[in-house]
Amino acid sequence: MTTEVLPGISHPHLFDRPTLERMVQIWRVKEDRIVFTNGCFDVLHRGHVAYLEEAAALGDRLIVGINSDDSVRRLGKAPDRPYNDQRSRAIVIAALRCVDAVTIFDEDTPLELIRTIVPDLLVKGGDWAVRDIVGADIVTAAGGVVRSLKLVDGFSTTALVERIRG
Repeated sequence: MTTEVLPGISHPHLFDRPTLERMVQIWRVKEDRIVFTNGCFDVLHRGHVAYLEEAAALGDRLIVGINSDDSVRRLGKAPDRPYNDQRSRAIVIAALRCVDAVTIFDEDTPLELIRTIVPDLLVKGGDWAVRDIVGADIVTAAGGVVRSLKLVDGFSTTALVERIRG
């Protein structure tokens, strides 16, 4: 199996979609409970780390979908976002001990990725109501659980950037 995601970038926890699909099959055979989340993770901060650690604690394997650079731009966060390119963001997230797999997706939402993985648990940050989480219907139809995890007060990329610029 290859862990090559993009030319020149290799990390044991970075996967292209077909390889991730094979890893998920292996984990399912082992009866591992798979947790999935996604995001931009543009400027990693304490809030992100706490959130990812909490998500990982809900299962045996944590998969993180990272928005591609183009996908981040389409979200309309700010004209100069993302600050870090997708390769850098993916490697930083993959290096976290609590993360088992990272993949980059280019679609506007992670819906196709969720259809591919069908995680046992789908989680997002507390700024998302469970009813608004993309892919919730797929996960619950397969018998999985969807959760919105509490955010760490005072930690957000936007607040951090405003403080730096201020």
